[in-house]
Amino acid sequence: MTTNSSPQLWLYDTTLRDGTQREGLSVSIEDKLRIARRLDQLGIPFIEGGWPGANPKDVQFFWQLQEDPLKQAEIVAFCSTRRPNSTAATEPMLQDILAAGTRWVTIFGKSWDLHVTTGLKTTLEENLAMIRDTIEYLRSQSRRIIYDAEHWFDGYKHNRDYALQTLETAIAAGAEWLVLCDTNGGTLPHEISQIVQDVISHLSFVIRQESMTEDKGQRTIPQIGIHTHNDSEMAVANAIAAVMAGAKMVQGTINGYGERCGNANLCSLIPNLQLKAGYSCITEDQLTQLTEASRFVSEVVNLAPDEHAPFVGRSAFAHKGGIHVSAVERNPLTYEHIQPEQVGNRRRIVISEQSGLSNVLAKARSFGIELDQQKAEAREILQRLKDLESEGFQFEAAEASFVLLMHEALGGRRKFFEVKGFQVHCDLIEGKETSNALATVKVAVDGKNILEAAEGNGPVAALDAALRKALVNFYPQIATFDLTDYKVRILNGHTGTAAKTRVLVESGNGRQRWTTVGVSTNILAASYQAVVEGLEYGLLLHSQAEAALKASS
Repeated sequence: MTTNSSPQLWLYDTTLRDGTQREGLSVSIEDKLRIARRLDQLGIPFIEGGWPGANPKDVQFFWQLQEDPLKQAEIVAFCSTRRPNSTAATEPMLQDILAAGTRWVTIFGKSWDLHVTTGLKTTLEENLAMIRDTIEYLRSQSRRIIYDAEHWFDGYKHNRDYALQTLETAIAAGAEWLVLCDTNGGTLPHEISQIVQDVISHLSFVIRQESMTEDKGQRTIPQIGIHTHNDSEMAVANAIAAVMAGAKMVQGTINGYGERCGNANLCSLIPNLQLKAGYSCITEDQLTQLTEASRFVSEVVNLAPDEHAPFVGRSAFAHKGGIHVSAVERNPLTYEHIQPEQVGNRRRIVISEQSGLSNVLAKARSFGIELDQQKAEAREILQRLKDLESEGFQFEAAEASFVLLMHEALGGRRKFFEVKGFQVHCDLIEGKETSNALATVKVAVDGKNILEAAEGNGPVAALDAALRKALVNFYPQIATFDLTDYKVRILNGHTGTAAKTRVLVESGNGRQRWTTVGVSTNILAASYQAVVEGLEYGLLLHSQAEAALKASS
């Protein structure tokens, strides 16, 4: 837990630039603005917005933030040093940087002599001139500079003296931060720690000597930052190692998004550094928003959240084994390294065939159902659970279906409607299936039979539409329900077309989401079962909310 005396760390988020280099990730200007404002709310001090001039999207992004600035974060423009054998003052890309109107600019330059001679095809001396000229020019235009030393650790290993020279050049030119980048992601934590310590020691010595020679008094070196990639699954560990060695800025991305294997994951770094290592990164209230921010960003970039991500994943504080559940019920410290609420997450008791009675009791309580372990109903629910899972059902991913199962075992499952049957017709044209399907369903509500048909983009969509059409006059709230996700898994593929299929359907009402499951050798029957239970559970939630509202008034 941080205190007023906790050492300060500066967070630098590069989700909007480095993170968007992830394969398959694309964002609009509106997406970038939404993410930037969410990071601002989270308390991130530096947010890298992109490379102005590299594409029209980034230019417009910075223009819009000039019109409507962030509340507390510094938005940072990103760019390389000038090109070889030119001047910074005549470099067009630097004019785009100035037009972005940011107070801070991050400039990256080459630290590895291999990249200078092979990549830039210039001399080591010209690379130093590029670093110096670019920083000095931007400083003359009243910009504050963060210098990203690209491929720093590889450069250091291959030519320590030259790599250190690039940092000395950046300091002399006026950089306020020196960020050491493990660009290829191949360095190990013990190397990071040793090299960061050596950099701080060396630069302190150099500046001390210069101050004595020039008789200008004691100067301070720019603060050191760390930027790590995850190619060796070491990005978070390497960033922490750098902080322990003296780095004061940590660069990373939300959910670890980034090129190749990704960047250091701020959703892991922030709680580790703040809750475990005692550094001050953001406020405690802001830390409780971390899980929500992680999921918000994954939604905006249209990537499924990692359910098993540390700290913020849905399964990060999920307990499945009966012994674990029993212990956590008595004292959460037995199987939880922090309180999930500290990062805005929550404890979950997972139900499966491996469950014991304690799982069932705890899961029931989480849904407001009190079971008596001495009575037969609790053990009947457990046995029913195990029997169904042996048939292929999976309730740990379909909690709504498990709630309905409990209500049924207790004799309290409300029958909002009764399914009588369904048919689905898909058009075939010259042996090629079209996307159009027609579904007919027959249901009964309060003893009244309803027959409805609807078309959809595929058989499941048609079934869902026909069911809603049949029921919406009786239950208008169904119009607010959405089918948000649909997953199919073949359980015994060796049986070919006779294989049993498990279908998971996620539904929502704009405020809550719930998942239901269906299993059958007929994929449409499994889908129909899951869709029906999804509607039934949504109606149950609505009726409970109405009852609670009535009771409160």
